[in-house]
Amino acid sequence: MSRDVQDSVEPDQFDGAPHPREQFAFFGHRDGEAAFLEGLRSGRLHHAWLIGGAQGIGKATLAYRVARAVLDPQKSRDGAIPSLDVPSDTNVARQVAALSHPNLAVLRRAPATDKKGPSATIPVEAVRRALGMFGSTAADGGYRVCIVDSAEDLTISSANALLKVIEEPPPRSLFLIVSHAPQRVLPTIRSRCRRLLLRPLDDHDIKATIASLGPPWTEIPADLVDQALRYGEGSVRRTLDLLDADKVAFIDQVTRLLNGLPKADTKQVLALAEALSRRDADDSYELALETVQRWVSERLHERAGLGASRLAPLVEVCEKIGRSAREIDVFNLDRRPFILTMFDDLADAVRRAA
Repeated sequence: MSRDVQDSVEPDQFDGAPHPREQFAFFGHRDGEAAFLEGLRSGRLHHAWLIGGAQGIGKATLAYRVARAVLDPQKSRDGAIPSLDVPSDTNVARQVAALSHPNLAVLRRAPATDKKGPSATIPVEAVRRALGMFGSTAADGGYRVCIVDSAEDLTISSANALLKVIEEPPPRSLFLIVSHAPQRVLPTIRSRCRRLLLRPLDDHDIKATIASLGPPWTEIPADLVDQALRYGEGSVRRTLDLLDADKVAFIDQVTRLLNGLPKADTKQVLALAEALSRRDADDSYELALETVQRWVSERLHERAGLGASRLAPLVEVCEKIGRSAREIDVFNLDRRPFILTMFDDLADAVRRAA
């Protein structure tokens, strides 16, 4: 398969942007980078790290950045290690980008081929093959690095296989485990990792990241970027996905309906339910559910001081929406009654939480 075809089917890559292993610009997360630098400079780098945070904020980019620095023989000779920067034209950078470095193992969902689509999980066989690298000493006496991207894709068997190596790590080994929901990672893995939680990026850092991507991203009107940032939740990936005037307008439409609760605009809610029930509306349907989830989260945050009993109706309706959405997907049910019921339930929750 050609390089172009392979890049187009990377399961963890945003279309039109470089893969995290090919991204050398890095913005934000200064505390996270400082934690790794401190360990490297002191010679006491912890062997396993759980890098958590929302999707698209730079967790994998940081993991590959650390891997390049650890595997770079020049930095290993320089005890000062001023930064994690490794030039893109160095041999180690090229090998990491190509996933060909002999001391690097990457556990991820398999990309699509011309015969089948991308895998949905990281199977135990792939973990065992990758971790075979840790059975011998690195050829240059340096570090061996394993990146897991992401922990949510591990099966129970593959997570247990990874745990066995993390429990008894070989000398000079480093495990960088990326997770979008670190609280759900196997407790026995969490307990052996140093936990590093990355926060959502601020608007300045997201704009700088977009600028580093070059055309066509840098040709997008500034006002559309600002609109996307309103709903991007500090995630570069989500902001890039929302650099679309139609998507932003749709989010605005759904948000206006939600802001009007508990009084619902019945005509507009019916029109929305009808539109989202169409077979070609999958993307809009997912975007509507994301908008509802974000809106409820914002209400909970705004009213945090009111106490659990006052907030319970909003929490309960959010959980109900999640359960119903999963049933819709599993049984391929009509979305129309679900959307109508969702707005009725939200209106009732807003009244009860007032």
